[in-house]
Amino acid sequence: MINREWHLLSRPVGWPKPEDFALVETEVRTPGEGQVLVRNKYLSVDPYMRGRMSAAKSYTDPFELGKVMQGGAVGEVVESGAEGIAVGDHVLHFGGWREYATIDAKHAVKVDPEAAPLSAYLGVLGMTGLTAYAGLLRTAALKEGDTVFVSGAAGAVGSQVGQIARLKGASRVIGSAGSDDKVKLLVEEYGFDAAFNYKSGPVSEQLRAAAPDGIDVYFDNVGGEHLEAAIGSLNQGGRIVVCGMISVYNNTEAAPGPRNLARLIQTRGRIEGFLVGDHFDLQPQFVQEIGPWIRSGELKHRETVVEGIENNLEAFFGVLRGDNTGKMIVKL
Repeated sequence: MINREWHLLSRPVGWPKPEDFALVETEVRTPGEGQVLVRNKYLSVDPYMRGRMSAAKSYTDPFELGKVMQGGAVGEVVESGAEGIAVGDHVLHFGGWREYATIDAKHAVKVDPEAAPLSAYLGVLGMTGLTAYAGLLRTAALKEGDTVFVSGAAGAVGSQVGQIARLKGASRVIGSAGSDDKVKLLVEEYGFDAAFNYKSGPVSEQLRAAAPDGIDVYFDNVGGEHLEAAIGSLNQGGRIVVCGMISVYNNTEAAPGPRNLARLIQTRGRIEGFLVGDHFDLQPQFVQEIGPWIRSGELKHRETVVEGIENNLEAFFGVLRGDNTGKMIVKL
């Protein structure tokens, strides 16, 4: 069988370009002992992938040139050489942007398509949801009555952060997004108390209007102007959690840091970065708590679905532009 998969050909400088990538045909490899062959049904498209296209030292290895790009996927097992996983089972894995993946069974996690749509295991029930849960509740140490500000709030992680904060007793939840339609979605569907379009004016001014009494927690997905504005509105003992900084991912020169860091002295505030991989111990608790909220409709989620592996690259560019509402998924 012929397989199609995306390779990184060259390391992008600034914004990635189509010529940095190639959709390549390869032969499907028969699984050996302890391996399974998966026909992927959904692929995950995430902002962090931009960082892995660089050779700079980071928290994980960069993508290798001329090889398949790694990423989350969920699909059906069509051949199995492993005990405990049978043909017809559905699994979540990290085998990358390709139609078929032959992987070690120890790196595959069985999922139930009857309990939730398969795509949900890449988003609200997967790494995306756990990122929101761990970052807000463990790293930010959310307390009942906190005022919470989330940037990139209509995205896959941000939309979950705001809703979890509300369900956990935050007194006020504020979000920023890049369009008026997304602002409307945050308030009317996700239950944010206030939201604003960061393209409509200075973030600091809009944040002060939305949170006149300041903020206790800032969940940062954007960086840049948003981070400086959050520091300016931080209350005493406030916490800033850095999940992502999509505003600087494609910069070719170092972005200037916030000019008001001295305010952390006055507020006794703190800024802390985190990676979801350090918090997988929370997975059982996360599923136990999030599952009922999803079933009851208290926690809502959206997906932006792009059809066909040939459109994977455009889906990725869309994430960098902020085109997606909720989780970006490619359906094969």
